Amino acid sequence: MARAKSSTVALVLGLLLMTLVGECYGQCSDNFKVGYYKEKCGKVDVEAIVFAVVKKHYMEAKDTIADLVRLQFHDCFVRGCDASILLDGKDAEKTASPNQSVSGYDIIEEAKVALERYCPGIVSCADIIVLAARAAAFLGGAHWYNVETGRKDGRISLAEDAKNGLPGSRIPILDAIQLFADFGLDTEDFVYLLGCHTVGTAHCSHFLDRLFNFHDSGKPDPTMAPKFLSSLQDTCRRNIDSDSNRAFLDQTKGSEFKMDNAFFKRILEGGGVLEVDQQLALNPLTRNIVVRAANDDNIFKAKIGPAMRKMGLIGVLTEGEVRVGTCKKVV
Repeated sequence: MARAKSSTVALVLGLLLMTLVGECYGQCSDNFKVGYYKEKCGKVDVEAIVFAVVKKHYMEAKDTIADLVRLQFHDCFVRGCDASILLDGKDAEKTASPNQSVSGYDIIEEAKVALERYCPGIVSCADIIVLAARAAAFLGGAHWYNVETGRKDGRISLAEDAKNGLPGSRIPILDAIQLFADFGLDTEDFVYLLGCHTVGTAHCSHFLDRLFNFHDSGKPDPTMAPKFLSSLQDTCRRNIDSDSNRAFLDQTKGSEFKMDNAFFKRILEGGGVLEVDQQLALNPLTRNIVVRAANDDNIFKAKIGPAMRKMGLIGVLTEGEVRVGTCKKVV
């Protein structure tokens, strides 16, 4: 398995060193803070290695951005940010239906193997997920943001937890806001985190009803713009396997792999692919946030980092163990 090259690490070292300050956000201690790994791995910069691994994959495949951002969400919303999603097993989280399309496991594993070479058993898989998601967001155009490290890894991974804990694409806005609030995330955090759909895709099965039989009406969702509807109907036909075709959640040409505000512009025009995305632009609780983000490209780029950082605080384990050698199993 490839390891981070020293030349690539050197390129990002200066940027990363600027973030290793004694700043804290949320629940912080000597065991959980920004720059936790400084000097814990000799002269090796842990965060630089993770960045280098992510950048290598990003240069090969731009959908690395969406994969890693989504991976953090799917880990943190189930048992907290403890890397439980990475564990193998017959009934582990990754086998649950909401996680069937999750990717990026190989990138986290590659970063883990690279770090184990320098400091075995020191860097948790849970921290690697958060650091990798930050690198991906930054490479996609979001502003750089600090993250706390010092998480420990969980031992329990159950498909049932993922099935019950992850929100679906048809969740009502009010229910979604409450779900995010239960995790310490406010309405703005919710809107900006959903805004990460600007780099995502979805299987047709997640929105096919909107195209042909919305809420059993026998008609398409009336909130969808006509040209947009027609285009999606060409991509996702009734008589094809709705799990075989995908569509970009942001249909803006040239913006599919960029962390920008195009998603917010599209949903204001009736171009939301998922029902929950479109409702962001229609619900009075979220519309004003969407309008502001659509009118200023810098807002989302600046706000998504803090929202990702807050999400990274969900259910953090600061006592426990670090998986040794691999993120796929507990030794």
